[in-house]
Amino acid sequence: MFANLYSKKVLKFLCLPILLYLTFFDKTLFNRELKSNKKLQAATEQDLYLYKGMGASYLCIASKAGIEFPKAVGIATATYVQVIEGKHKGAIEELGDKKLERDQLFAGAEFQIVTTAIQYCPDSVPKEVTKKVNEILKKDKK
Repeated sequence: MFANLYSKKVLKFLCLPILLYLTFFDKTLFNRELKSNKKLQAATEQDLYLYKGMGASYLCIASKAGIEFPKAVGIATATYVQVIEGKHKGAIEELGDKKLERDQLFAGAEFQIVTTAIQYCPDSVPKEVTKKVNEILKKDKK
């Protein structure tokens, strides 16, 4: 009973300053601007570089941990796409006002992640995938 009475006194002692702060100061918990209501920015080149680096890092670590390559690529790609859709609403700065569809984001994200993984951990990417990516890159150069 003594502990219950003591805790009520402590609670009253702590509540008074908090109540006064919330009453008299302009900045309160209730009138702060929500970040989710702000206008979202299109993904910049720096954003894309970060996201593909994170995806490639995950792919390298997952494949070294024994996770099958298709599963690891799928998870890394899905994460990349979710960030682009959630944070940037599918918009990429280089493309202007055009927002990419989900399937377009998946295709681009997968290619970017795999090409980056080939640079940083080539032994984590299957040889046939590396060969196919190199063929696509050679066709792009022409």
